[in-house]
Amino acid sequence: MSVARLPVRRFLNRSVHAVWRWVEQVGDVAPGTDLADGFGRFGRGSCLGFPIATLYGASAIHIGEDTLIGRFSTMSVGYGPTQTVLPVRGLVVGDRCVLGARICITAHESITIGDDVWFGQDVFISDASHGYQDPDVPVGQQFGAHQPVSIGSGSWIGHGAIILPGAQIGRNVVVAAGSVVRGVVEDHTVVGGVPARVIRRLEPGIGWVTPDARVESSRPAL
Repeated sequence: MSVARLPVRRFLNRSVHAVWRWVEQVGDVAPGTDLADGFGRFGRGSCLGFPIATLYGASAIHIGEDTLIGRFSTMSVGYGPTQTVLPVRGLVVGDRCVLGARICITAHESITIGDDVWFGQDVFISDASHGYQDPDVPVGQQFGAHQPVSIGSGSWIGHGAIILPGAQIGRNVVVAAGSVVRGVVEDHTVVGGVPARVIRRLEPGIGWVTPDARVESSRPAL
């Protein structure tokens, strides 16, 4: 590239990025936009970042107030955009949540996220999977049972975590990055691993206790 063309390239580069920033701003889903009107609820002060990866079944999605959902996210209820009969509250997200970029939440019956829940990026949640019981049918064509998922208020779900069907995560729980969670996770617990196991839990009057009963003195009792 000639020296003479460098100013032109700089101008074009600056212009492209300026336009893209403008598109991102005006493309956000927020109260008062057509897409937000299609949700079961889209609370005051909430925002779904643009661009969106996938969005369908919005009438069954309820978003609380002051909740931020990152760009390139997938939020869906049902098995596809042509499904007409949906659960009334297939996906419910509470107030003041922060759900990171590229999350994927696919609800078929019920996924409930409490207030003040924060996600890292690339978190995956589903309340249904595939079966494999019939050896003569491809696994992808065997739909598994719907198993509702819930995440309690105040919890933190780390980067890349996978929340499997049937998971019931309590309040103020920490799920370590990259963990795979299923089953019941009690309140005030830290879990991690594949599958996720208890790393420590809060014992009232004692403090944060590990599975081998060691007390972490650096973490004060509540």
